Amino acid sequence: MKRDFLGRTLAVINDFSVEEQLFLYKSTQKLKEKIRNKEDVSEFQIKRETGIYIVFVEPSTRTKESFINAAKFHKNAKVNVFDSEHSSFNKQESYVDTFNMLTGYSGYSIFILRTRLEGVTRLLEQKVGEFAERHGIERPAFINGGDGKHEHPTQELLDEFTFLEQMNFDNSHIRIALVGDLLHGRTVHSKANGLKVFKNVEVDLIAPEELQMPKSYIEKMKRNGFEVRLYSSIDEYLETTNPAPIWYFTRLQLERMGEDILEKAHLLKKAVTFRKDMLDKIPEGTKFYHPLPRPKIDPEIPTFLDTLPLNGWEHQAINGYWVRVVLLSMLGGALLADFDTTKKREELPDDFIIPAPIVDGTKGVAKEGKRGIKPISNGTVIDHIAKGKTTEEIYNTIVKIRKILKIYDVDSADGIFKSADGNYKGYISLPDKYLSFKEIKKLAAISPNTTVNIIKDSRVVEKYRLQLPPRIYNFDEIRCKNENCITNPAHGENVSASFIQVDGKFVCEYCETPHEYHEIWNVK
Repeated sequence: MKRDFLGRTLAVINDFSVEEQLFLYKSTQKLKEKIRNKEDVSEFQIKRETGIYIVFVEPSTRTKESFINAAKFHKNAKVNVFDSEHSSFNKQESYVDTFNMLTGYSGYSIFILRTRLEGVTRLLEQKVGEFAERHGIERPAFINGGDGKHEHPTQELLDEFTFLEQMNFDNSHIRIALVGDLLHGRTVHSKANGLKVFKNVEVDLIAPEELQMPKSYIEKMKRNGFEVRLYSSIDEYLETTNPAPIWYFTRLQLERMGEDILEKAHLLKKAVTFRKDMLDKIPEGTKFYHPLPRPKIDPEIPTFLDTLPLNGWEHQAINGYWVRVVLLSMLGGALLADFDTTKKREELPDDFIIPAPIVDGTKGVAKEGKRGIKPISNGTVIDHIAKGKTTEEIYNTIVKIRKILKIYDVDSADGIFKSADGNYKGYISLPDKYLSFKEIKKLAAISPNTTVNIIKDSRVVEKYRLQLPPRIYNFDEIRCKNENCITNPAHGENVSASFIQVDGKFVCEYCETPHEYHEIWNVK
């Protein structure tokens, strides 16, 4: 049984199971108690030769300094801090090449990375891990210190630890209000999964419509069993007379906003800024939290609250150091769990190509008075293309199939006709051409719910119904629509897009942006 956390990656909060997160929180509680009682804390310090690389390509003060000081707690580790202003990334060197090189410099490495691009940590986990295995080097660990507006998992760890402290480590229930820029705030996005450490979760989302939590994260919360309520302003929320005992504010991220939102930023900020006249509506024992920093001008949590019992954000910020010390203790092999820490990878089903019964075996054979598929003696008939869609959508799908499968230069026919149930559908008839199983798998990714008929001597000898694949990858024609995703060709990292199906939508494996099926294809 694996008990250590060596070589593990924290790209998103979900990379640690609930059991592993609770282990981190209880270990942090134990460390703080030992420090308070002036007891020996050497059990938390990394013993093995370890290089800790702090690589912040995007500027940061709080997270960076917190990690630097947490790394220095581990006296046996060699701490290396990259200056983002003078790093090799400004010379157009790829992330993978840079971290491959650094991996060879230490017996074991832990990389802490902050970038504007999203999904970089996941990419490095895969590619640098493969590099290490090729050269017999120990697989390094990676920590996402924040990537674009995607996630900030170490902030989530310190937030959840702070919430648990407030609740005397009772994780049976939490009710929390998330307030502010929920659209761009990566710290609140992480809570869609981070709050799973609590068995029962209620979330009140307080933001004007322009800054409300993206639907994909709201859906994720609901899939996780959270009870979710939406409010457009603090004033509206306080009218409920039953506010949450935990409020989590996040600043308006003006640097990530478009011109249309910036024009009314002052009105949006007013909706999520606390005022003195609201104080008498806040129950005793309530705590306000904030990932910091607060804006100097018109902060969401005004400075008059600093000396009041509502102030929980200062203690929260201090906790960042202790949580990151313990995280490094875990990834550096100092702390061992009493459970199996082998990373559980979800096995995706591979049964999306379903053999179908052959009824009369005459598909492709001409029948008197019947319109539709061009009769062929040998070859392949692709039927039921985009059935039920508009004729324009069906036509576009036929063109897409031809382009991607490269069947535009063979003797063939296609068309659109109405089936017996009144729905339109498309077909492609390919005489003397048989699709390989690989091509059929690709067809399932292009046009699910299609039927493939393999015909020999005018009889159907094989028939398949194609369902939506669990994963779509290794196609030149697919793209993530998120411009900040590491897979975007504009960033020059040569990373192929990859999507995993979640409840009928396709989620980017790197930046976790959800897509409708038709959005992942970049076919002109």
